[in-house]
Amino acid sequence: MTPPKPRDATTSPSGAAPPKGATVLVVEDETAIAAAVAARLRSEGYTAEVAHDGPTAVARCEEMVPDLVVLDLMLPGIDGLEVCRRIQAQRPVPVLMLTAKDSETDKIVGLGVGADDYVTKPFSTRELVARVGAILRRVERSATDGGGPEPRVRIGALELDRESRRVHRDGTEIHLTPTEFDLLAVLAERPERVYSRRELLADVWGYPEGTGERTVDSHVRALRAKVGADVVRTVHGVGYALAEPEPEPEPGSGSGSEDDATPDVAP
Repeated sequence: MTPPKPRDATTSPSGAAPPKGATVLVVEDETAIAAAVAARLRSEGYTAEVAHDGPTAVARCEEMVPDLVVLDLMLPGIDGLEVCRRIQAQRPVPVLMLTAKDSETDKIVGLGVGADDYVTKPFSTRELVARVGAILRRVERSATDGGGPEPRVRIGALELDRESRRVHRDGTEIHLTPTEFDLLAVLAERPERVYSRRELLADVWGYPEGTGERTVDSHVRALRAKVGADVVRTVHGVGYALAEPEPEPEPGSGSGSEDDATPDVAP
């Protein structure tokens, strides 16, 4: 992934220094919404371009190589999920989904095909720009830091390598989005600790307190779908912690009753 370009000291109207020259492609078929989002991004110091349908979005991503894509799910030609799949196949790029659907399943599917975060319509352009900035800062931080004192962590059947940003379970590599990897990496720093949603929002997303706490739940569900439901445990009323996943049983070895093997997968 190409990291965002270096920042300068100029502050944006929101008070935060934007990544100077970072390019955002806004993919939205409603022209008024697309124009409003693009105008707000430009006022914050970003370069913003617009596409109004799926095929154009895929082509523009290939041509302009944006630093981030703001992507509506409901698009003519090709829907947003397929657009996300195709642009992620070209090269990894951060994606912020826009969706009028409030279904948890729709959000999880979007995160599963490579989106980093989502905003549900109706939304404020101020919140959207804040999330764009948070995603780009996280990508920039991941590209420049050394991954912490323990670059490689093994917890039961799970192995996480911060330097290569790869995850394996029982020797099989699992493809995670940048956000999913960062969420798993934070939990893996102190596996015995229970992290609240607010702490995860601050550590992973860089969001202010109380903003978008349900985002954490959606990403945990998407992460469990990929690495296994037994990897992240829920501590009700508190938050989430990393569990030690068991190795897959050998064929024909027997693994006890189904009740014994059922993990806690409550959100």
